[in-house]
Amino acid sequence: DGPYCKARQRLPEALPQQVARQVGADLHRSAGVGPLLGGRPIKVVDGTTVSMPDTKANQEAYPQARTQKAGLGFPIMRLVVVLSLRCGAVLEAASGPYRGKRTGETALLRTLEQSFAPGDVVLGDRYFCSYWQIAMLARRGVDCLLRMHPQRRVDFRKGRRLGREDHVVTWVKPAQPPEWMGRELYDALPQEIEVREVRIRVAVRGFRVKVVVLATTLLDPEAYPVEELARAFRARWYAE
Repeated sequence: DGPYCKARQRLPEALPQQVARQVGADLHRSAGVGPLLGGRPIKVVDGTTVSMPDTKANQEAYPQARTQKAGLGFPIMRLVVVLSLRCGAVLEAASGPYRGKRTGETALLRTLEQSFAPGDVVLGDRYFCSYWQIAMLARRGVDCLLRMHPQRRVDFRKGRRLGREDHVVTWVKPAQPPEWMGRELYDALPQEIEVREVRIRVAVRGFRVKVVVLATTLLDPEAYPVEELARAFRARWYAE
């Protein structure tokens, strides 16, 4: 196997990444129309971390967690991937250090905007649920279905009522842009966006989560009833 190993070492790092993207895109196109959300293409975003060999070069590029003492831990890489819900293929991925400036999952997701096309629906956990992320996806003609961020207060007595624990409210753009956002992009985003908030009560025996609040730009309750939103978000768990 010596010649094989030598040949593999000569492969540029970008080649397998490019091949993986092409294979994923081909599988996603050939998978056909799915049964959820009117057959629209659904893409799942999710983040994770992986440990790496404990070499000096890896420690410099991918520092280990501060909770581990020097010499006792491993370098950690953070990953954010875009998956096709229909076939499970990875369509795009971004990686970076576990810690440091602009190394979080939302920062990595912003580098993957080109992987979303008009008409797509993005499924994501609460970490991605913010005015900025929803507004930037909407600029590309992309809808989202996200778990509500715990810091955002939900009051179903307000807004335009669509049903029990189902309403549409207005999210207002914050007065100042975050430090990573340029002024031009900030000015281009709308002052307000309409977001549908839905509370899902989980009555499945053995499930740890009993209540889930979702935020989505799928505002039409007839085209996207609550039960279907719940089924779509439950399918997001396959990303794990």
